[in-house]
Amino acid sequence: MFRSIRIDAVLIQAVIAGALSFAHLHDLAEAAGQSGWKAWAYPVSVDLLLVAAWRRLRGARRDRSAWTWFVIALVASLGANVATAGLLDLANVPAWLRILVAGWPALAFLGGTLLVHQPTEPTPTAAPAPAAAADSAPVVDRPDVADEGPEIAPAEPVPALPEAPAPASVPVVPPALVDHARKVATEHRTRTGTDIDTATLRARLGIPEDLAGAIVAQLA
Repeated sequence: MFRSIRIDAVLIQAVIAGALSFAHLHDLAEAAGQSGWKAWAYPVSVDLLLVAAWRRLRGARRDRSAWTWFVIALVASLGANVATAGLLDLANVPAWLRILVAGWPALAFLGGTLLVHQPTEPTPTAAPAPAAAADSAPVVDRPDVADEGPEIAPAEPVPALPEAPAPASVPVVPPALVDHARKVATEHRTRTGTDIDTATLRARLGIPEDLAGAIVAQLA
């Protein structure tokens, strides 16, 4: 069992960096007048807002609101690290910093609420193909033939032309889905050395075959 456990240097580095940043935020909040459990809640609030903004960016890279809150949380974390590095006298914290620390909970709650409950753009659906009109020739009453004179044979009916097939509807692909598919295709090309095909893209994204084919055509 222990042989299957592999120590990841990046994971260890992430744990160390997170612990140090957590401690710096706690020290800054405590120096700004937040004592007890409140000083420990501030690092959790900053990290949760940072994670919520990052998860929002993974689904929509062009979301300006997610980028805004990500930058705010990152500045709060980096600011605490820099402030506790000796550039700020923790025994005599300025009033403006006390105001920022006291107002952070409301700001973090607003950002988290907007990130979680912000509606996503609906995926456009393809318009249904127009129904093919039935070829119906109008019935023309043939005038009565007079009794006298030779009988005229009716003209042979003209064979009807084959019905043209209805144009196939082309699925509309959202730009966000194309960007995500492009990253999947790049990762597939890096790993295998070949371009991704329709079946592989369909299996990776869990989308219909026609939509996967349209995305592969755009990526070509």
